[in-house]
Amino acid sequence: MIQQILVVCEGNICRSPMAEALFRTRGHHAISAGLNALVGKAPPEDAREAMQVFGIDISKHRGQQITQALCTDADLILVMDNGQKRNVESRFPRTRGKVFRIGEHTNIDIADPFRQSRSAFDRCAQTIASGVADWVSRLAHL
Repeated sequence: MIQQILVVCEGNICRSPMAEALFRTRGHHAISAGLNALVGKAPPEDAREAMQVFGIDISKHRGQQITQALCTDADLILVMDNGQKRNVESRFPRTRGKVFRIGEHTNIDIADPFRQSRSAFDRCAQTIASGVADWVSRLAHL
């Protein structure tokens, strides 16, 4: 049974906090971290506004670095692309077998919207929401 989900991206201020919040609103215990986290930083305004479309406030989130402890505690680790999957599995070898992309089942990578237009954040949030919905559906059948 999946009890703890760890969502990982690069800086942990855009994509993974979005996914974490979406999982939480669907009743899952989720946390997020970054491979090169902007530790202590808040999500940019565009990320916060993109999530307001879903009625979700991520303004209190602060970036944190991925750690062995976070990986050990997680039953499922979701990343944004295959490069991040390889990075996590290389840095934390015991994660093999529990690291997947959010867009795993639709073969979609989630591009980083950081320092891009607001529309890039909106597209990113929609893609993440789709991936989260797919995972929630699949987890319900486990």
